[in-house]
Amino acid sequence: MTTARHVAIVGAGPAGLTVGRALKRAGIPFTIVERHTGVGGIWDIENPGGPMYDSAHFISSSRLSHFAGHPMPAGTPDYPGHRRVLRYVRSFAREEGLLAHVRFGTSVVQTERSAEGWRLELAAGEPLEASHLVCASGTTWAPRLPEWPGSFAGTVMHSSAYRSRELFAGRRVLVVGAGNSGCDIACDAAQTADAAFISMRRGYHFIPKHLFGMPADVFSARTAWLPMAVRRRAFEAVLKRVHGDLGELGLPAPDHRVLESHPILNDQLLHHLRHGDVEVHRDVERLDGTRVRFVDGRSVEVDLVVCATGYATETPYLAPGTFPERGGRPDLYLNMLSREDPTLFASGFLESNSGLFKLFDHKAHVIAHAIAAEGNAARKLRALAERDVPDLSGGIRYVKSARHATYVNIDAYRRALHRLARRMGWPGFEPRTLFPDAPAFRAAPALLPEGS
Repeated sequence: MTTARHVAIVGAGPAGLTVGRALKRAGIPFTIVERHTGVGGIWDIENPGGPMYDSAHFISSSRLSHFAGHPMPAGTPDYPGHRRVLRYVRSFAREEGLLAHVRFGTSVVQTERSAEGWRLELAAGEPLEASHLVCASGTTWAPRLPEWPGSFAGTVMHSSAYRSRELFAGRRVLVVGAGNSGCDIACDAAQTADAAFISMRRGYHFIPKHLFGMPADVFSARTAWLPMAVRRRAFEAVLKRVHGDLGELGLPAPDHRVLESHPILNDQLLHHLRHGDVEVHRDVERLDGTRVRFVDGRSVEVDLVVCATGYATETPYLAPGTFPERGGRPDLYLNMLSREDPTLFASGFLESNSGLFKLFDHKAHVIAHAIAAEGNAARKLRALAERDVPDLSGGIRYVKSARHATYVNIDAYRRALHRLARRMGWPGFEPRTLFPDAPAFRAAPALLPEGS
């Protein structure tokens, strides 16, 4: 590696840390800039502005979502809570020697291209010069709040400001939005509030966290060899058998098939619906004093509305237009390489139907190789980044929404990464190939199956 390379990474969450590990192992100097006082990103509930709340847990299982070479500790439950996940992420950073590369307690105010690459203006004062920039600042820091006609006598808040179910004591609560966070928060309200309601714009397929005694993503992975049409029919049949007719609980019928939207991994909301602890309503039409009115003509009286309505993807430290957009999300080659600037990358700016931690490892592998590329290899990669538009859907027609603009099917995405590695002549993406000296592989080589 040439000494001219020095990479700036914005964000010390799981995505930024995996990029740091890949660069360290490639011998490329780097600095991670983190505005908080510790690593962990969204998994640190003390991180100001983050989306975490007391009852939050993994929605992908610990068996499949962990860093390559660092399986979660023995005894970790299938779906660990956020505090346990944070301890795991921080142990990964310590064991990989990444903390010495993090500049804590300062944010990136703005960035600009320079003759050497990038100049980062930091809130702490002294600028940071870098040859390459990796944006790993995440997608859940800019809340989207809906605008409704009318006025409301109570409180409207975004779920990003929610922390604990104690907030709901003595109140009548409406949660707007039925993603995984919205369902969790509605369950919290069911246990604490005087009355709990959830507003759903569309119907969803609810996937139990366990199927046939195993985590749902493990079950899905074991059927990955089947054609997608067969897998989908099988999944639909299983869900019908497990849940019965969810319309009887007041849930609207989904306007899409199984797997065509981000999975809702939640057992508890159906439990509370069946016990009358939560009441389902359609989309909000307007606010009317102490009442919220819905598009079907019904209304409820509430004094707190929690909007679990998602986030915009923002990189305020980049000049407008630095990332061309598709559906409000950055349009990048394989969701990580700028199509226009060979020194600009992103990690974590995607969603998938599976756990992301090991996917971050794969993306970091690509980014490290791209930064190291020279001569013909660099030109070949740039040609691919500019023109190659791989199908990452896995044959699934996803719901048309901002969230799904850059959504990828995990199997299709991994295949695309393997194709890129073969075309570029890079090593493969098996964990032992990527990180042969990771602590878990040195101590217990059989802990992870090849290719996991």
